[in-house]
Amino acid sequence: MLEVCYNREERFQNVPYLLSWRFILEKKHQKEKNNIVSFIPDGEYYFNKAIKALEKDQMDRAYKYMKRAAELSPDDAHVLMHYGLLEMNLQNFEKAYELIHTAYCMEPDEPEHVYYLAEVSGFLGLMNDAKKYAEKYLELDPDGYYAWEAREIIDYVHFEQNTIDDFDDDDDSYEQFIMQEKARRLMEDKQFDEAIEVLEYLIDQYPELWPAYNNLSLAYFYVGDLEQSKAILHHVLRENVGNLHALCNLTIIAYYEKDESTLAYLVDLLKKIHPFDFDNRYKLGATLALIGEYDLAYKWLHSMTKRMSPADSGFYFWLSQAAYFSNHRKEADKAWKMLVQLDPSKEGMEPWKHIKRKESNELPTLDQNRDYIIQKISSNYSAHRMFGFFLLSKSAFKQEIIAHPKLIDLSKYNGLEKLCLAYALNHQFDLNNKVEKNFIHLIAVAEELFNSIEALTLERQHLFQMWFVLSERAFLNGYEFKNVKALTAAMEYMYYSTVSSKRVTKKQFAEKHGISVSTLTKYVEQLLDFLPFGEE
Repeated sequence: MLEVCYNREERFQNVPYLLSWRFILEKKHQKEKNNIVSFIPDGEYYFNKAIKALEKDQMDRAYKYMKRAAELSPDDAHVLMHYGLLEMNLQNFEKAYELIHTAYCMEPDEPEHVYYLAEVSGFLGLMNDAKKYAEKYLELDPDGYYAWEAREIIDYVHFEQNTIDDFDDDDDSYEQFIMQEKARRLMEDKQFDEAIEVLEYLIDQYPELWPAYNNLSLAYFYVGDLEQSKAILHHVLRENVGNLHALCNLTIIAYYEKDESTLAYLVDLLKKIHPFDFDNRYKLGATLALIGEYDLAYKWLHSMTKRMSPADSGFYFWLSQAAYFSNHRKEADKAWKMLVQLDPSKEGMEPWKHIKRKESNELPTLDQNRDYIIQKISSNYSAHRMFGFFLLSKSAFKQEIIAHPKLIDLSKYNGLEKLCLAYALNHQFDLNNKVEKNFIHLIAVAEELFNSIEALTLERQHLFQMWFVLSERAFLNGYEFKNVKALTAAMEYMYYSTVSSKRVTKKQFAEKHGISVSTLTKYVEQLLDFLPFGEE
């Protein structure tokens, strides 16, 4: 009798990965003499590179190459199965199940696919499926490479079923979970059309699966079909009265469309709702934070802090924003620190970081004026869009504007504008790349100008618009922007000598930035070469 491991975690956390890879490599070496690797980088090319990386125990490289192989050969069951193995090795079991199950559907009588479907089913707690596929593997290949492991799975499931009276697998529920997870990943990867296809299938199979309807509405929203998005949400509210997620999604659409009357009605409705469960509190709080109802957003999100999973970075983002703008600054800092622990890339990216201190009766600065930023990034002039992206880099509305399905359209931007957008998104530039280095110097001048003023108000906008007009022309002509301080001084002198009623001298700006008058004069003359003279 085989010795059975009765600890489920132990059984399904000690997968014979090394055994699996050795078997894969043995099979690969058997065919190696007959294989000619194509110089065309197709799926087979990347698959072979992944295998070589596995031989060297370079798991990160293997994963990268296998993922690329699957992208280039999405109908190759062999590639998908091995990609699934790598996902399983990373404990991404839902993704692994999806890949291996797809491979199995393509080649249902391939023993290797069947065995690994049994293995990943066990990881996910689908014990009946694990047993079923293990038995099928033994039918297909009773003395196969994984025969011992397959029998161990069967023995383990028998033990579990004899020990736990209420053992049950809900196949429908699991299919719903897997398909919704697949749709979620597709939406995260901005593959909205593919997500729509998955969600349409789900609601066809499960007509009362309301979360799928709400996600389908969001997918249509992101592809710009707002009417279809709203139609789906209204259907949900007719059939499932009071569905909070549908109400929140309608509120977000009304906010983006600037439908003030509908928005006011929905916000008034949301203010009357007092959800008990945390999922609805989270949705309500995040929605209210997005539309600027910070006090109530903070109430609901803060009420969850003792119970919220510490692994949810999105929660801490919305909590920190709601806390800051509802005057709970210490809580905002605390929440942001939690977010940075979960996602170190967010260090220094607080939504309020660039907000200038101002008197309460002043108008918002332009970097915190949502409508002004949208106006700039939607302009027909590239220099205006550059300015808009610069403002976006400092705005508390950055997340909201970027998430809008229609406001950002990469196909309309030239290379320099795309660099400005990348800067707003905190992209890390390569200073060894000449073009990127020039851009970093260009944007450093804008930062110097920003830091030199108390607040970027309407009265100061022309200083920045003038810089982006000049710098665009200079950049396209290969100008290197070598001396950032001198360029900043030259820009300020050129601007203030034009608009100021007081006498302006080169000396005062040279001293301000720690350069000589002759250096300032040199850079003024250089910038004058890039004046558009009415071209824009």
